[in-house]
Amino acid sequence: VQLVESGGGLVQPGGSLRLSCAASGFTFSSYAMSWYRQAPGKERELVATISNFSARRNYADSVKGRFTISRDNAKNTVYLQMNSLKPEDTAVYYCYVARGVLGSWGQGTQVTVSS
Repeated sequence: VQLVESGGGLVQPGGSLRLSCAASGFTFSSYAMSWYRQAPGKERELVATISNFSARRNYADSVKGRFTISRDNAKNTVYLQMNSLKPEDTAVYYCYVARGVLGSWGQGTQVTVSS
């Protein structure tokens, strides 16, 4: 299993970013996918989850109405569109699939929201 995130960077408050996670090594369309984030000194937290055919999407309260998770099963890719970004959204964002005993994580992509 390999998960490779991209799209992070530095953005001003109120700005937008789109994260991507390219997956390989498993049947992508068979699994729900999630985005997590971890800010310095804080525990990793669940940001959003999407079911395997996009019928269900769940979000952390802190990002509802601002973030949108989506996926393209033909491209084996999951996305996180982040709008109206706030300084408190600053974190390393990770892609995750609950496959196997422990699941699998990407390497993470840094998102920094600062003026």
